[in-house]
Amino acid sequence: MASPRLETYCCPNRDAATQLVMNFQPEVFCGVCIGSASVSLLLTILQLLPKKGQSLRKMPKASSSSTILLLISICDILGGLGMIFRSSVWLGFPGFIANISVVNGTDVWPSAFCVGSAMWIQLLYSAGFWWLFCYAVDSYLVVRRSAGLSTIVLYHMMTWGLAVMFCVEGIALLYYPSISSCENGLEHAIPHYITTYAPLLLVLVVNPILFRRTVSAVASLLKGRQGIYTENERRLGTEIQIRFFKIMLVFVICWSSNIINESLLFYLEMQPDINDMPLKNIRSAALITWIIMGVLNPMQGFLFTLAFYGWTGWRVDLKWRKREIPWESMSSSTVGENAYPSPVNYQSNMHDSKKISSTDSQQTDEAISMLSEGNTSGDDRLTRSSPIYQGW
Repeated sequence: MASPRLETYCCPNRDAATQLVMNFQPEVFCGVCIGSASVSLLLTILQLLPKKGQSLRKMPKASSSSTILLLISICDILGGLGMIFRSSVWLGFPGFIANISVVNGTDVWPSAFCVGSAMWIQLLYSAGFWWLFCYAVDSYLVVRRSAGLSTIVLYHMMTWGLAVMFCVEGIALLYYPSISSCENGLEHAIPHYITTYAPLLLVLVVNPILFRRTVSAVASLLKGRQGIYTENERRLGTEIQIRFFKIMLVFVICWSSNIINESLLFYLEMQPDINDMPLKNIRSAALITWIIMGVLNPMQGFLFTLAFYGWTGWRVDLKWRKREIPWESMSSSTVGENAYPSPVNYQSNMHDSKKISSTDSQQTDEAISMLSEGNTSGDDRLTRSSPIYQGW
């Protein structure tokens, strides 16, 4: 799981609240993390692998949205690998981990492992948060026709730059002036917790607003495409809205326990003695949410693929084959349906005024298709009648 308590535990003079959760059944907790991360890792990779008879349909389109969705899954996979490695060392080498608690120890490798593994997990999941924020921004800009594949460079710079800056800054403030003297007061811990939870809270607060604005813009585009708002357009708008809802639902399910747990632990830190009997229920709630975090945090990768693409099935196609170029497949499969006319047809068979109108309509369809790509639950009638889905 991803929690700033992992970095705090690397301090030999850690606070009592961190000591409480990290020493609560560590073997069971590490086993839960390994099991949940392993299941999520395998299912996420299974979801992303091409399937028999679906390789063409599942081929990602050259758009910034599809690239962002793939990068979110990669961050979850790498973060899950970090959890598996850290928990495996924790279980397999208890003597090595015990040296972290030695205040004046001469062996630096236990502390280096503790800090390095915790930073790896925190950095990857923080990057995933920033990518999810970029996805909401990109969805809104695409509908407004203010974004494209070229903006992915800006998203890379913002995501990795902010993730690294926040992670390094939080760690530097936590371990200042040295790892052996950190956690002497909340002035060390609070900046670290702020830099950790800032991207998470940003997604929780800002993404629903951007998704709501995007859905409203999609409805306006669908109404303006043909001047009417038919049942097919209404269904398409509803599917995009449901997809955004699924994404936020997965995020809330996987990370709300972190916010609850951190609030409880901060409350315990404010008490003179966290072992007092009146605080028993709060301690129990903190330990329960701690175990829940170990289950839900790693499962984000798989649950996100379900929200992005739906269940893609078990029939994996591992045969190496030359794949068709997407635009060639689209043009050959839609000749009779006239869904995406080729540039030659536009030049030879249509007047200039019709070309402008048709181009605007096609740009609208392409913008909305970026939001609905990967969706396998669409109605067949909608697929056949709407040019947005034709060619997918």
